Amino acid sequence: MADPRGFLKVRTREDRPKRPVPVRLMDWKEVQQRQEAGTMHEQAGRCMDCGVPFCHQGCPLGNLIPEWNDLVWREQWAEASERMHATNNFPEFTGRVCPAPCESSCVLGINQPAVTIKQVEYAIGEKAFDDDLITPYIPQRLVGKTVAVVGSGPAGLAAAQQLTQAGFTVAVYERDDAIGGLLRYGIPDFKLEKSVLERRLEIMRQEGTKFRAGVEIGRDITWDVLRRRYDAVIVATGATRPRDLEIPGRELDGVHFAMDYLVRSNKHVAGREVPDLIDARGKNVIVLGGGDTGSDCIGTALRQGAASVTSLAIGRKPPVDRADEEPWPMMPRVFEVSTSHEEGGERTYLASTVEFVGDEQGRLTGLKVAETQYREDGSRVPAPGTEKVLPADLVFLALGFTGNESDELTEQLPVALDRRSNVDRDETYMTAVDGVFSCGDAGRGQSLVVWAIAEGRACAAHVERHLTGQTRLPEPVEPSERAIDLSV
Repeated sequence: MADPRGFLKVRTREDRPKRPVPVRLMDWKEVQQRQEAGTMHEQAGRCMDCGVPFCHQGCPLGNLIPEWNDLVWREQWAEASERMHATNNFPEFTGRVCPAPCESSCVLGINQPAVTIKQVEYAIGEKAFDDDLITPYIPQRLVGKTVAVVGSGPAGLAAAQQLTQAGFTVAVYERDDAIGGLLRYGIPDFKLEKSVLERRLEIMRQEGTKFRAGVEIGRDITWDVLRRRYDAVIVATGATRPRDLEIPGRELDGVHFAMDYLVRSNKHVAGREVPDLIDARGKNVIVLGGGDTGSDCIGTALRQGAASVTSLAIGRKPPVDRADEEPWPMMPRVFEVSTSHEEGGERTYLASTVEFVGDEQGRLTGLKVAETQYREDGSRVPAPGTEKVLPADLVFLALGFTGNESDELTEQLPVALDRRSNVDRDETYMTAVDGVFSCGDAGRGQSLVVWAIAEGRACAAHVERHLTGQTRLPEPVEPSERAIDLSV
């Protein structure tokens, strides 16, 4: 194990350093920086190597966390990378954008700050690339079967890499102009620089995965034609249908879905032509929704030079410490300060939206809000007599997602949706159509990047078994295990 007395000798948790706020607001580069080697050694040594490591329960990937903490503490980076990649295809992604439910389950977190699992994961991923430990895995033989993966987010990429390395001929289809899904245009560069994505995609290309960007399945190629062309099809299209807010004034110019704003901004940062760019410069911005998407909107608007940025949440401010009803090792809903929140803007709770206010030209000028009133049954309504209008030139709706955009899929193939509008599948990830599988947010609904990767890996194993009668690939998670997902 790591230092047997490490958690007693080093009781202080030290997170990765960040660039100063005035500096990072001037560009789109990543906010967080690498940790000094000595500090990383000490932090990895805090791992207790528990008899029952609950961090495994918190991580859908089943990451071998105590093992690679020990290896990092011993400075055996090659072995740490090997153990990491045994369960996680993309530690360089999860080490940046995962909310780390493993840390909420860390046994040390019962009476001390949890082990810095996420930043150890990040360090392993970066060290592996620095030392050229990440090399293409070329299968010794091909199995003679073809698979189409529709969607190039973390679930689709994980499934594609697993199957390619197992000897399948895999093509990944992406409707956007570049591969990566939400990793490409959904997450701002200040959280995930796209060079990080590109270096992993290059490894996958060398392994043999084929990428087909700018092809929308259902329109450019119909789903039924795709099914006939390939031995199996994996639907990994994500949960991209945004939740709307149907209140008066919704049609006003200046009210946008958060992802429309982020995607256009991220394309602009990438140097793409964006004729319908939404620019917050000099404008009063309000963000509705307090999750990661809302936080990304705040950071983006501040970098664009917004005059003001306000985040509104309908509910109460979460507690600083975990609540009694969310005991360890559950992932608690607590008050969090993201890097974007550190950079500026205001956060207001108990704010119910009543109406979008505009001028005679149909342009948004304000947002009417009221204090949230809780009824005895727990429902929330605007409190009468508390209305006020906040100035707003732009309002971004970051209210979550209601399912995937599946109209063409269900029209062109006899695929069913479940009660949450996700692509229905059985315990083997297969839909009602033989040879058509579903994984990631498309099958389970909006969730975490680690769940997407875990589902992609498991789905790949079932595809291999379906096409060859057996599988050599690991099966880390099944759809029926949704009950243990404590993060959603």
